[in-house]
Amino acid sequence: MLLIAAALFTASMHSLGVVEVPVVPSGEHVAVTAAVAPVTVVPTVPTVPTVPNATVTVAPTGGQGTVDLDVLARARSRDFLADLTAVDLRDLERADTDARVLATAQDHPPTAHDVTSWWAGLSSPTRERLTAVAPSVIGNLDGVPYAVRDRANRGTLRAGLADPGTDAARAAMLGQVRTALDEGPGEARRSLVVLDTRGAGRAAIAVGDLDTAADVTIVVPGMFYTVTGQMHDLADTSAGLHGEQTAVAALAGAHAGRGEAVLAWMGYRTPDMSNILSLDLARTGAARLERVVDGIDAIRADDPPRLNVVAHSYGSTTALVALSSGRMHADSLTVLGSPGSDVRSASELAVHPGQVYVGDAHSDPIAGSGYFGTDPGSPGFGSTVLDLSAETVAATDGVFRRPVGHNDYLKPGTASLHDVALIAVGRGDLVRDQTRHGQGGGRGPGTAPDVYLVRPQDLQPRD
Repeated sequence: MLLIAAALFTASMHSLGVVEVPVVPSGEHVAVTAAVAPVTVVPTVPTVPTVPNATVTVAPTGGQGTVDLDVLARARSRDFLADLTAVDLRDLERADTDARVLATAQDHPPTAHDVTSWWAGLSSPTRERLTAVAPSVIGNLDGVPYAVRDRANRGTLRAGLADPGTDAARAAMLGQVRTALDEGPGEARRSLVVLDTRGAGRAAIAVGDLDTAADVTIVVPGMFYTVTGQMHDLADTSAGLHGEQTAVAALAGAHAGRGEAVLAWMGYRTPDMSNILSLDLARTGAARLERVVDGIDAIRADDPPRLNVVAHSYGSTTALVALSSGRMHADSLTVLGSPGSDVRSASELAVHPGQVYVGDAHSDPIAGSGYFGTDPGSPGFGSTVLDLSAETVAATDGVFRRPVGHNDYLKPGTASLHDVALIAVGRGDLVRDQTRHGQGGGRGPGTAPDVYLVRPQDLQPRD
């Protein structure tokens, strides 16, 4: 039993070779339950700092103080947005740490299109006040411009790191995010577009400009990935993919220099050894992923990018669930080391025809296993399988090594990284050694890979 668990644990470790167990901070924010009386606004004009050497004037009229914190905490959908602009300044400050308000903003938010319309209708002083006073709310609302979210979340990050009352677990999480924002020489700018410090945390870092890029790629990680343990690694991996996409886009003439953006999305709780048997986290993650795409659609309504999803391991299960829900779309989907899902055919996915790709590395015990249902690389699924089994894969600009094992797919110099980049810029036709399977029903669970398979049922307690 212990040997089996160790095998699965080893196969699923992240690419730096270290897995840290998620730690739930002990100092969680406590919801405010006592009713707060509405505050009468007096005719003094406070100022709220937003950027160095600048202040934003908050007008004493225009609905300020017409609702209190409890009203905001109970509001949903468009009412939540309206109340954000009507709540008293002091209650707005408290709202940014109120568990009820954060649960609405980060778990059950208004639609991205409602947020975009609401934000567009606000005055500049109101926008600045909200960003400065309630950064944890504004920084995580899909539909708010990404540059604003980056500024808000960096403010939350700085405040958390400077706060002497921040507990050790939360400080470690924030420290990992700060490090993940560091850019290497010549790399594109990184932006912090999600930062949720509750529990084990959630975060997302964009490499490149999500507001303007011609190609936007979302990278979805698999099991054992946590913000505290692997955010830096995921951001660096995404930066490597961004660099490869930029290079192949120029070579392939994919677009007229409008650029690439890659989102390192640690936006859901990934499973560990205690809950790997369940698909609940995949379903929850799928709902969050749907909201991310809604946000891109809302922000880029007049200039939609090519949208690509690259998902690894359990992340592929999450992405398959999302793309079969009827609430999310993508121009292409590439799954790497997939344990499968309950999606039986590419026709069930809201992905452009012929744009579902599957990568199975040599000696990957997870790929093709069908742990969670149909293997997307099976002959009847309707996907294009990337042949990564050859010793080398020829290309006009060099020779790439094959990926080996479960965590090698997006490493520099691999054929799989090059293939994924070509697919993401719309040139999957240039991928070498691919096999297009016909459409139809999947072969179902239970397909054995080319090495010893550790199945979820092997981890169930036995007498």
